[in-house]
Amino acid sequence: MEIHTIGFTKKTAEQFFTLLKDAKIARLMDVRLKNVSQLAGFAKREDLQYFLREICGCEYLHEPLFAPTQEMLDQYKKKKGSWPEYEQRFLALMADRRVEEKIDPSLFSVPTALLCSEPTAEHCHRRLVLDYLRTKWSNISVRHL
Repeated sequence: MEIHTIGFTKKTAEQFFTLLKDAKIARLMDVRLKNVSQLAGFAKREDLQYFLREICGCEYLHEPLFAPTQEMLDQYKKKKGSWPEYEQRFLALMADRRVEEKIDPSLFSVPTALLCSEPTAEHCHRRLVLDYLRTKWSNISVRHL
């Protein structure tokens, strides 16, 4: 199964929704800890649900099991922690939560994208989620939008 990832920061609404439409995404899985921030603009939960449905014919799903803890975010972002340390702690969190057992792989039976705020997947937990799942599920390929 191919799973996509996308971030909304540094993208206009037009760029964001065009990427989703062009990739024929049917389900957007929001993996942010907080999905209602005023700073999120068009990506706030209620607005995003509406735009996805109307522009892309796409379903919205929030999945907090794939989100970091607030403490982890604060350590990395506010206290300027290192990416390698964050990556190690996040992957351990996924293992502790046993997400591969709690999330039904059939959720990815339609074209799905994981959403977070980071503009690229390089230093974002959405990539780490898929890195982790690829060690547990056999047939995942990843495409970063």
